[in-house]
Amino acid sequence: MERIELQPGYTISRVIKGGWHLAGGHGDISEEQALADMLAFVKAGVTTFDCADIYTGVETLIGKFRKKYKEEFLAGDLPPIQVHTKYVPDYSALATLTKAETTSIIDRSLRRLGVEQLDLVQFAWWDYQFPKYLETAVHLSDLQKSGKIRFLGITNFDAKHTQEMLDAGVNFASNQVQYSVLDQRVENKITPLAKQHNMPYLCYGTVAGGFLSDRYLKAPDPPQPHENRSLTKYRLIIEEFGSYELFQELLQVLSTIADNYNVGIAEVACKYVLQKPMVGGVIVGARNRNHLASLQMLDTFTLSDSDLKNINNIVAQSNGPKGPFYELERDKTGKHGSIMKYNLNET
Repeated sequence: MERIELQPGYTISRVIKGGWHLAGGHGDISEEQALADMLAFVKAGVTTFDCADIYTGVETLIGKFRKKYKEEFLAGDLPPIQVHTKYVPDYSALATLTKAETTSIIDRSLRRLGVEQLDLVQFAWWDYQFPKYLETAVHLSDLQKSGKIRFLGITNFDAKHTQEMLDAGVNFASNQVQYSVLDQRVENKITPLAKQHNMPYLCYGTVAGGFLSDRYLKAPDPPQPHENRSLTKYRLIIEEFGSYELFQELLQVLSTIADNYNVGIAEVACKYVLQKPMVGGVIVGARNRNHLASLQMLDTFTLSDSDLKNINNIVAQSNGPKGPFYELERDKTGKHGSIMKYNLNET
């Protein structure tokens, strides 16, 4: 699997194993199966994992994986892994959040993962009307300086508020963003900032919860309720992109390209993002090891200028999504924000 030096001395696999689908709302999860799948991914070269303090049980699960295969890691039988987590304070805590509370959550992540230092902590904030995001970013920077965090990143911040934190002296090693052929909001203002401050993107939503796959080519618009939370979220993104008919035109173009390389639509969708400026990796919520063979095909092809032109011809017909990055999702009363769960940091 292709790797990239995200920051000097720190490399990751460009395909990152996502953890959201292990947190509930995506069907029953077998711990034994999940641990076996993690092992299969690491052996295949997908050594980087994405999780969060609010992904119920996922940090603990990865911690169990580390413990179960500790001897193999120490002996060099397995390559080192990188675990990227998030710090997502509850909405109810935003107005009064203290450094002690932030420290407590970071300490909890350390315990859950069974490590003395977190590889990467990605900071998120639900609502800018609570200005403590700036103070909290500085608190996280202090925890980084104390050795509890190796690298600090952000997720779902727009350019304006990212710049505020940078101006306060906080340095970020990465920026986790929603980025796909359907959603390119980051390109407006965030990409120039990412280039200036060397903040590579770690991209989620690249296959739109599975919508960007052969499964949906020529398939009717799935009725609600959708079978999991990802499909609910990304069907709304398709709605912002345009009609379901335009989405089908996009799938057909992706399918034609995929056939030329003997891969699937999902692989073309991932490669499209991987070839974008400042993209470090894509986070793929592969439910099990059955997806590994197709993910490994990402290293076998590169999209040509002609391929990109054909894809972008469809994108040019889309309506959006528009506006500052993640603005739609921040509106708690809107259709995007109303499906969010804002208070998940149970102690």
